[in-house]
Amino acid sequence: MKPQDAALVPVGTHATQVTEWRGGRTAVRTDWLADEVPVALVFNGVSHAVMLASPADLEDFALGFALTEGLIDSPSELYGIEALPPTDEGITLQLEVSSACAWRLKERRRTLAGRTGCGLCGTDSLAQVRRALPRAPEVRVTPEALSRAQRDLRMHQAMQQLTGATHAAAWCGLDGGVRLVREDIGRHNALDKLIGAMLRSRHEASAGFAAITSRASFEMVQKAAAAGIGLLAAVSAPTSLAVRTALELDVALAGFVRGNDGVAYTHPERFGFEPPHGP
Repeated sequence: MKPQDAALVPVGTHATQVTEWRGGRTAVRTDWLADEVPVALVFNGVSHAVMLASPADLEDFALGFALTEGLIDSPSELYGIEALPPTDEGITLQLEVSSACAWRLKERRRTLAGRTGCGLCGTDSLAQVRRALPRAPEVRVTPEALSRAQRDLRMHQAMQQLTGATHAAAWCGLDGGVRLVREDIGRHNALDKLIGAMLRSRHEASAGFAAITSRASFEMVQKAAAAGIGLLAAVSAPTSLAVRTALELDVALAGFVRGNDGVAYTHPERFGFEPPHGP
C-alpha cells in the first residue's frame, strides 16, 4: 500500500519492515500487521472480562459480547458504552447496564483469560458452558445464496487482505448479498462484533443468515442462536458439539462452504437440499 493510500488503511493495522526470503533470495519490504489489544469490559464499574481483540468496532463488540454471553437479556439493558483513551496496557470499555443486569452479573461473575482462540477460558462452572436458549427461527436459502455470501465476504475483508491474520463474520440477506461485515483477530470476536452491529442497526435476524470465515465451533453456534440467527454457514468444518448444539437449538448449520460446494450438517432442506431417500 502506498503512503498516499494511508486513509484506506483499516483501523487495527500498522506497517512494519520485514525481511523475506523466496527462491533463495532475501529482500526487505514493508508488511502490514493486525493489532492485538487487551480489551477490558467493565460493567457498572466492575471488571468482568479481558479479551484480546482488534481495536475496531469496539462498541459493536461490547454489545454483541454482552448479549451472546448472556450478560444482558436484550439491548435495552445496556444503557451506554464509553471507550476510555487507550493506554500502553490496552483499552477499557465502560458499560452501563440496568440494575437487574448488574445483579445477575454478580451472581454469575467470571474472568475470561484473554485468548483469541478460546471462548470458554475462565468459566466458573460447567453449567455456564451450555446455556438454555430459545430455538432459533427457521431460515431457508439456496446453495447459490451460500456461494454468493462466501464469495462476496472475501471482497469485504479489508484487514485480512492487508494482513492475512484476521477472521470475518458477515450478515447476509436471503439472496446471499452481504449486508454487514465485521473483522477481528478472533473468530468469536468477529461474530460478536457482527451481532452487535446487527442489533444497533436493527437488522431482523430472521431475514437472513450469518457467514463466517472459520470453523463452526460450539460457541459460534451458541452465539448465533443467542442472537436469533437461524442459519450459520462456515468456510471450514464444525465440531461434533457444534452439530449437536445446532440440532438442539434448531440452527441450520453448513460447513466447507467454498465455491459452489458445501456440506449441510443439520436441516439440509433449509439449504435447498432434499433429504436422501432410502433404496
